[in-house]
Amino acid sequence: MEMKAVLVAGGQGSRLFPFTRYTHKTLLPLHRRPVIDYALATIRRAGIKDITIIGNQFIGQIAQHVGTGLEGENIHYVIEEEPKGVHHALNLARPHVEGSRILIYFSDNIVTYELDKDVQHWKNSSDPPGCLLLGRTVPDPERFGVAIFGDDGEIVDIVEKPVDPPSAVAIGGIYLYDENFWDIMDEEYDQIGKGFTITDVNRNYLREQRVKLVNIDDYQWLDCGTPDALLEASVLAKKGILSPEPCNIREGDSALQ
Repeated sequence: MEMKAVLVAGGQGSRLFPFTRYTHKTLLPLHRRPVIDYALATIRRAGIKDITIIGNQFIGQIAQHVGTGLEGENIHYVIEEEPKGVHHALNLARPHVEGSRILIYFSDNIVTYELDKDVQHWKNSSDPPGCLLLGRTVPDPERFGVAIFGDDGEIVDIVEKPVDPPSAVAIGGIYLYDENFWDIMDEEYDQIGKGFTITDVNRNYLREQRVKLVNIDDYQWLDCGTPDALLEASVLAKKGILSPEPCNIREGDSALQ
């Protein structure tokens, strides 16, 4: 079954003011390329060529930079005119990806973990493969969705931003889903309403025991939503630890290669 990707590039970037007053946070520089190139590179290295980008009022700037993508790619742009939550944002991309298995990638996340083998498994599985989550140990799990583990060490639930975290394993903003994602999202949203988060979808898959959790403690994972994180990521990019390749170097950008 075909794999497609949704790159969520919304949000106001309030933690990066005043830099995000006039541009989107994913267009801020990370060494020699903007942040979005690193997110797109992870998607591209996984072999996905159909990518829908959700953006806010700066979607035009994103489209000007990304353009039509690399040869053989289909890039779609949708605008979220006002923030109404993740359910509303993802529904904007729905016409472009429904019926396919999908990678949902929240654009703040920059990782060195490669998704190619996981994507191939999701693509080639004859039965719906469920949901794949990436988790890593963090010093401040209360800022994230946090995994709850059973006695056998397997993930059994997720709690969102807990005051008293049951573990230090945070679930990051990169997910693989099978074709049942949209029905599950609708079901959860109908029950929960405005308080819905993507964690509610993941918990549904967990109840059905259809979740694979990959621990990526041995890899780099950065949330580039703060100036300090951007600086740290830039140092790693300068060292070649983070890569924006492949990316579409536009005419006039040759000095950035």
